[in-house]
Amino acid sequence: MPTTNPRINVVLEKPVYEGVARLAKRDGVSLSLKVRDLVREAMETDEDVALAKVAEKREKSFKKYRALRHNEIW
Repeated sequence: MPTTNPRINVVLEKPVYEGVARLAKRDGVSLSLKVRDLVREAMETDEDVALAKVAEKREKSFKKYRALRHNEIW
C-alpha cells in the first residue's frame, strides 16, 4: 500500500545505521519507523531547550510586584 507521506533519504555512518537497526529490532519496528520516532524525539528535545531559554530570559526580568495574582486573572 503506497503512502502519501513525504520521504527523506538519509545517509548514515555504519555505526549509526547499526545502532538504529538494533533499536528497531529491539522494539519490533521497521528502520523507517524507528528513525521517524528518533527524529520526533530530537525535535521535541530541541523545542524543550528553546522554550527553556525563553523561560530563563523571562525569569530574569520577572518582578514579583508587577505580577498578577491568581484571583486577578480568574
